[in-house]
Amino acid sequence: MPELSGSGARPSRNRKRASSVGIRDVAQLSGVSTATVSRVYNAPDTVSEQVRARVEEAARTLSYIPHNAARALSSRRSRTLGIVIPTVQNSIFAEQVEWLQKRAMVHGYSTLVALSGFSAAGEAEQVRALARNGIDGIMLVGARHLPEVYDLLSSRGIAYINTSVADEASPHPCVGFDNAAAMAHTTAFLLNLGHREIAVISGDTDASDRAKLRLDGTTRALAEAGLHLDDAHLRRSDYSMAGSRAACRELMNASPGITAIMCHNDVQAFAAVLELQRMGLRVPEDISVTGFDDLEWARHLSPGLTTVRVPWGRMAEIAADFLVAQLDGTQHRHTTILDFDLVVRESTAPPPATKAAGN
Repeated sequence: MPELSGSGARPSRNRKRASSVGIRDVAQLSGVSTATVSRVYNAPDTVSEQVRARVEEAARTLSYIPHNAARALSSRRSRTLGIVIPTVQNSIFAEQVEWLQKRAMVHGYSTLVALSGFSAAGEAEQVRALARNGIDGIMLVGARHLPEVYDLLSSRGIAYINTSVADEASPHPCVGFDNAAAMAHTTAFLLNLGHREIAVISGDTDASDRAKLRLDGTTRALAEAGLHLDDAHLRRSDYSMAGSRAACRELMNASPGITAIMCHNDVQAFAAVLELQRMGLRVPEDISVTGFDDLEWARHLSPGLTTVRVPWGRMAEIAADFLVAQLDGTQHRHTTILDFDLVVRESTAPPPATKAAGN
């Protein structure tokens, strides 16, 4: 087999320009057939890891880049997956992009990312843009999408899957967890600690089905305990620090007797802790705070944040596997329900009255 140049070698003066390098050059340098080189880029799972490594090293040495348009014409596939997320400012969405891309690469797919800005209309426009770019499949967040989104994906034959929600009765494929159950479980935890004056900082329940499900879970758990979440104990906020701090401040001004605040994500919870401390309140001695997501820094806060842990990375991996299976015409589970965990840390404790009664 011809010897391959190392990654640090200087390019030969006689080497072809990258634009003129073709599949035959890669095949010759790697000692395989052109058909094998084609399979490396179009069906990598059918080629051994050793052969794949030889071909990829030859391609790097020659600065060869496969012509996606030609590959798409021959296979009727762009081998590209899309993902539309609300924002990259929340690390859970960035984590999903990272894991989707890693898994897509294993299957020989690249990834295109678009942002919706928490707007249904914005999401629809981004889906149209990705479709124009020839994506084969797409990962969407949540299950509440404009009908035109589903119509477009169906008419174009684009595989899709909803994430962060799990509904076995839905006609749409999905991978996620039970948002309502997760918040009901967290609410029950606070009730068992003795809290009765519980408030909620939620997301936009009109724009986000996940936010609505989480709020439903809390109200259901409170109702089972004979309690009611009134307007004075609820504030809807965006997921910014400033907006969440303002929501916390409004809650405490309206109902100073609140002993616990449940937040729909960790950013809101972090903001609430900061605002409560600014107001001279101690967490958890005076008031408990819970979050949702278990972001990496949640355990490093002071106090450490009690929060719901969800396997966001695994969710994206399953989404990628599903999309590729759909495109390959193989069977894959229509609905995948993942577990969640309540991670109890130092931001929660019994309410002050309960502590006093026990002394």
